[in-house]
Amino acid sequence: MKYRTIVIPVIGVIGVLTGSLLFGNLNQNLVYYLVPSEAVAQSSDRGPDQRFRLGGLVQKGSVVRTQGTVKFTLTDAKATVPVVYKGVPGQLFAAGIGAVVEGQWRGDTFYADTMLVKHDQNYRVGEPDSASSPGEVTP
Repeated sequence: MKYRTIVIPVIGVIGVLTGSLLFGNLNQNLVYYLVPSEAVAQSSDRGPDQRFRLGGLVQKGSVVRTQGTVKFTLTDAKATVPVVYKGVPGQLFAAGIGAVVEGQWRGDTFYADTMLVKHDQNYRVGEPDSASSPGEVTP
């Protein structure tokens, strides 16, 4: 009887501690971003120094590359936001793909210094090229 009065509360405390360690910091590890329609609607509420993440599809025909920057437009089919990204985007960056950028508003333009590009989860081995050496595949 005395064994149960000690073991059951100890197991309960261990369970609560384990749960709080596993799930307590979950909100801090989640990455939230606004889509263009939400960002435009909340643009007056955000100060010019307030950073946030903006995600959407890169609009076709909007990508303009210059020395050290890329200008493009993110859209969610309800609104569009012009983006200026300072840096070199990843190899997968192109029109029509999903992207999440982090930065802040400057007027009506979103200036970003961090970019995450959505990639395809499917991997396909390229067909061997007749001009390539044996064992070499082209993507």
